Amino acid sequence: MFSSFSTALSALNATSTAIDVVGNNLANLNTTGYKDVETSFQDLMTQAGFSGNSSQQIGMGTAPPLTIREFSQGSIETSTGAYDCAIQGNGFFVVQDTSGAQEYTRAGNFQLDANGNLITATGDNVQGWTAANGVLNTSGAISGIQLPIGKIQQPSASTQFSLDVNLNAAAANGSTNATFSTPVQLIDSLGNPINATVTFTKDATTPLQWDYQVSVPGNATTGGTPGTPTNLLSTPGVLTFDANGNLTSPAATAGLVPITIAGLSDNAADLTVNWNLYNNDGSSKITQFSQASAVSATTEDGMQAGQFTGVSIGDGGQITAKYSNGNSIVLGQVAMAAIVNPQSLVAVGNNNYITTASTGAPTIGTANTGGRGQILGGSLEQSTVDISTEFTNLITLQRAYDANSKVVTTTDQLTQDTVNLMR
Repeated sequence: MFSSFSTALSALNATSTAIDVVGNNLANLNTTGYKDVETSFQDLMTQAGFSGNSSQQIGMGTAPPLTIREFSQGSIETSTGAYDCAIQGNGFFVVQDTSGAQEYTRAGNFQLDANGNLITATGDNVQGWTAANGVLNTSGAISGIQLPIGKIQQPSASTQFSLDVNLNAAAANGSTNATFSTPVQLIDSLGNPINATVTFTKDATTPLQWDYQVSVPGNATTGGTPGTPTNLLSTPGVLTFDANGNLTSPAATAGLVPITIAGLSDNAADLTVNWNLYNNDGSSKITQFSQASAVSATTEDGMQAGQFTGVSIGDGGQITAKYSNGNSIVLGQVAMAAIVNPQSLVAVGNNNYITTASTGAPTIGTANTGGRGQILGGSLEQSTVDISTEFTNLITLQRAYDANSKVVTTTDQLTQDTVNLMR
């Protein structure tokens, strides 16, 4: 009878621990990336265990409950944070705390500090790879991710351009249809645009031939006359087509027309660009069919200087910067760690976990590789705590506590009755 005191006391202690766990779960109902903790109860050795008599077993109560963190998938919700991301599937973000220790988290509500470092909401450095000179190498060691926030993207001068254009085969010589012009914007070494014009004129004597000239405004070069276009070709070029409207000359093997703009008025370096007349498969970009002369596409590879306008983390964890010139470049990559037995991790606060002696070695890499899940940009993983389940557990634990309290009071009354029998 007297062992019922310790038996009931063990139950009261274990139930108190379980209630503490439920309370902590409910406290983290809205914590980003939080994983629900469950309690597991176990009985103690029976009093008759050493005699081997199974018909006289009396339990000794319950052991302190085990707490097990369930790393199930939390719901993914769209967010408005430019640096927010969520993991769908297995894996953890890798972070480094202020002491330099490596930790792991599922919370992707990231921010930037004053120096452009990608950090967690609590100030830990997010680990990954930073692009160097526009090149991202994810095979090297991970480190903190620093973004060149606020820097101007340098311009790059045009080196080539192309026109997808049809020239009207039915244009009559000397008519307005026999001349067709289209603009091409080139970029010089200082990032200034140069508005060139390509003019096609049907040859007056050869039906399958068009002449072309490239010009720039007179004020674009120091040797030009303002208001009068400056021709860049000393003599007009010649395009020859076959009876099917396909370009035959210049041939595909020599389908680059070099054009030089010297003595630019803005003191930029002389600009030399190649006009590409053919596609990669050898087909011509210029045709002569009996349709109105028109351009369907224009491409050039120059780029003006750009002001930084924003950064975002896309699906897969790539960090991309956007600039006012319409260009975007990859700045970095968020790393992920795969851990085969995440239940062995220990929570250290700030939504972070550390490994223990029983934790399998984390393998670090990019999303969607090596058993790692996907990173979803513009999203956050919500807490896995289910309020209805926790309330149900709370009611069950409360009744268990009340019941074991009754065992204590009953045993106490029986003890007093026994003492009174001896008087």
